[in-house]
Amino acid sequence: MSAPMIHPAPAVPEARRALLGPGILSRTALALLALTALTLPVLAGEPSRLALRGDITAERDVITLGDLVAGAPPALAQKALFRAPALGTSGTIQVRRIVEAAAGLGLDAPESGGRLQISVQRAARRIAAPEIEGAVKAALAKVRGLDAGFVTVSFEGEPPVLTVPPDLIGAVSAQEVTYDPRSRRVAALVVVGERQASLRVAGQVIEMADVAVLTRTINRGETLAAPDIAVERRPREGLPADVAADAAAFIGQVAQKPLGAGTALRAGELSRPDLVARGEAVTIVYETPGVALALRGQAREGGPLGAVIGVINPVSKKVIQATVIGPGRVTVAPIVPVTAAAPAAPARLASARP
Repeated sequence: MSAPMIHPAPAVPEARRALLGPGILSRTALALLALTALTLPVLAGEPSRLALRGDITAERDVITLGDLVAGAPPALAQKALFRAPALGTSGTIQVRRIVEAAAGLGLDAPESGGRLQISVQRAARRIAAPEIEGAVKAALAKVRGLDAGFVTVSFEGEPPVLTVPPDLIGAVSAQEVTYDPRSRRVAALVVVGERQASLRVAGQVIEMADVAVLTRTINRGETLAAPDIAVERRPREGLPADVAADAAAFIGQVAQKPLGAGTALRAGELSRPDLVARGEAVTIVYETPGVALALRGQAREGGPLGAVIGVINPVSKKVIQATVIGPGRVTVAPIVPVTAAAPAAPARLASARP
């Protein structure tokens, strides 16, 4: 197959060459320059229209033009116009004041969308009372040796709140701590970081104690089970002396009177359950090395494990003292014989000398 032939370009007729003379080319160039001059501003872009951003959240102490107005020139965007509200509070700015501030910078009035004012919220981080209390308790443990786990602080007045900038990162600590053990009054300066934010607080230190309490109402004579008892931490002051925190110690005990839910359990209001009832037939056990006897008897009184009660001996009809060792069972101790001491030799009288 033969390669395609390359044909020369056709010659330009003389008449057409005359139309492309120097004059025509000059006029064409001028027209192109004019068109370029007209289109350059469009290609460069028109200045951005100014418009209010609406309600804002301020992160700093001042509010800039760029915070309020979208499309502000970069050279003026960081220009401070107003002071921001206090940390954690809010305020308003009238739109006319923003327009006046923009005019003072040589700018047109920003588009407001018909708004008359905007709202400004100052960003903040709030350190609440529990975190402040934790700092005071940690200081008391370090300075005064108190057990931070068994004290609480009741602050004077409203619960304290320390408001700090959102970007302030640092540990909350209590400094300049004063404590009076008699009145239990405490005062401290609570700070964040290197004292970038601080708050003075005062209050009362309350010592706490773990106590066993009832989870439900218990009737007289009812036996306590494990689900009936919980351990709570309560103020130590005012607690009865015979309360205890060992919930297991109360399991199986019997209420001596009705007790309401939440009652702190006291030894005097509970007792061990009777293993022997009054008038009940019991087994009397007598044991000595090599001898074991058992006979029936009747309890004259009831008693729990380990209690000493009176039991009627059915043989002698006498009342003997026996120790409760189980349900319906008592034991009597063997009588230990008492050996009579040998009489002392009479003292010899000294003879009188003549």
